[in-house]
Amino acid sequence: MKQIPLGLTPPPMAGFDGLLAGANAEAVQHLRSLVMPAAPVYLWGASGTGKTRLLQALASQRQAEGERIGWFDANDPLPWSLDESWSLVVVDRCEALDAEHQQAAFAMFVEAGSQGVQWAAAGRLPPVDLPLREDLRTRLGWGHVFALHALAEGETRAALRREADRRGIFLSDDVMDYLLTRFQRDLKHLMGLLNRLDEFALAEHRAVTVPLLRKMLAEERTP
Repeated sequence: MKQIPLGLTPPPMAGFDGLLAGANAEAVQHLRSLVMPAAPVYLWGASGTGKTRLLQALASQRQAEGERIGWFDANDPLPWSLDESWSLVVVDRCEALDAEHQQAAFAMFVEAGSQGVQWAAAGRLPPVDLPLREDLRTRLGWGHVFALHALAEGETRAALRREADRRGIFLSDDVMDYLLTRFQRDLKHLMGLLNRLDEFALAEHRAVTVPLLRKMLAEERTP
C-alpha cells in the first residue's frame, strides 16, 4: 500500500494539464470535473491506454487541493485499511487481485462508501469479465465505467514530442520513426524507453540519435 501524504509534490506531468486525452476525452473530463464524493469510477483497457496515468492525475488534482489520498496496487502487502483523513481511495490493477486482496479491497470500498470517501479503480478488463469474487466485481461496476483506448499514431507522436521537449531533448523525425516502427505503440513502454534514452544520452554526452538508440539497446541486451 502506498499512501500519498499531504503535500507530496507529484511527479512532472502527473496532472491533467500535461495529458493528451485523444479518444479518452470523456473519461478525462469526468475525472477532471469530479465533485467528491460522487459515484465510484472504474477505468479499464489494455496496457498502455493510460489507466494509471489518469488515476495519478486525479490524485494529483486532489492533493493540490490539500487533500490526502490512499493508493493501493494489487501487489501491495496486506493489511489494507481506510484512513479517515483520506478523501479518495484508489485501487490499481484490479485484475491481479488475489483472494485475500479481493477481500481487503471489498471491505475498504464498503467502508469508503459508508464514510463518504470517494473511490476509483482500474483494471485491464471490464467489471463483468474480471476474475474476481462476484460482490467485488459488481461493486466495481456500480458507478461510472470508462473503456480507455490507446492514442492514435499522431497523438502518440505528440505525447512523445511533448515529453522530449519537457526534458530538453531534441527528438528528430528519424528517432521518432524508429521508436514507432520498431516498438509496440504502448505509450507507457515508449515513455520508459524515452526516459532510458535520456539518461543514456547524458551519460554518453551525446545528442539523441538513431545510432545512440541502437547502442543503448545493444548494451541492454548484453548480459
